[in-house]
Amino acid sequence: MLFSKRRAPGPAPLLDPTRAFDVCHVGLVLRAVLGVQLLLALGAALVARDAGQWLTLMANGTVVTMFAVLSWLLAVCSGKRLWPRLPEPAQWLALMALGAAGALMGFALLNATAEEPAGPWRFASVAAAGASGAAGLLAWLRLREHTRRPADALAQLVELQSRIRPHFLFNTLNSAIALVQVDPARAEGVLEDLAELFRVALADSSASVPLSDEVELARRYLAIEQIRFGERLRVAWRLDPAAGAARVPPLLLQPLVENAVRHGVEPNDDGGELEVTTLRRGAEVEIRIANSVGAPARVAGHGLALRNVRQRLKLMHDVAAHFEVEAGEHRFVLRILLPS
Repeated sequence: MLFSKRRAPGPAPLLDPTRAFDVCHVGLVLRAVLGVQLLLALGAALVARDAGQWLTLMANGTVVTMFAVLSWLLAVCSGKRLWPRLPEPAQWLALMALGAAGALMGFALLNATAEEPAGPWRFASVAAAGASGAAGLLAWLRLREHTRRPADALAQLVELQSRIRPHFLFNTLNSAIALVQVDPARAEGVLEDLAELFRVALADSSASVPLSDEVELARRYLAIEQIRFGERLRVAWRLDPAAGAARVPPLLLQPLVENAVRHGVEPNDDGGELEVTTLRRGAEVEIRIANSVGAPARVAGHGLALRNVRQRLKLMHDVAAHFEVEAGEHRFVLRILLPS
């Protein structure tokens, strides 16, 4: 899972980058069309001398705007997986060019039936209006997607944290059962630690917790494992009290130290070393979890816990969080940087 010599897999995407360009929905198309028609009606009202001229302007303008808007939405929908691959300036330029082209084609259809063909300046103004309209629609789509992200991120954070719970509870319960069989006299303390682990695992997964609480939870888990492995598990704590107030997702450290034990201690007859470090540096807090590497783990992992922790950190802190892995021949180091 985590602490093997092979390179850790990359993170899965947090949010679908195509959604801002996913306009293939009737409701969104209707809102876009009605919005453009409302702007057309207001613009025609500003220049029309009377109701008759306003109706004429609306009729002619609707031919152009409907062709332009619907063709633009169709192009955006068809290429919704292409646009996110372009740099942002290229996205704006390409989609504004599509808006200008759609407006020009619509105006060309209207001009073909006119008694007096329009001059070049009319085509230029229509192209500019089409490009401006496309820019306005793109800005609206981006704003609409941006306003949806906080709720989506929270939902995904809850889902990711619920995904780690069954794995966490199952492994912790197995450890406790093994300890009760080995040393019944110490079972009471072990069960107290286990009860605290279960309490945290079943708590509200939408809330963040202080790093100090996560450190205490990791201590309880390693206390259970310490009885099982004895001197084979050698743990060093290097904790900065000033780092304890940093906010982290629940169950952040426990899966990491669990996998350090599984991959760095359990496979080796002589056990292994585990080092947990927290340090505050200005506006950042660093978390380091390092374990020795010896024999390969008996059961190959899939990197699920690593990806889960990485995604939850990104959802909570976005680009302010950094997750780094250094896989050496004799030592595996995981380093997390997050806001204090």
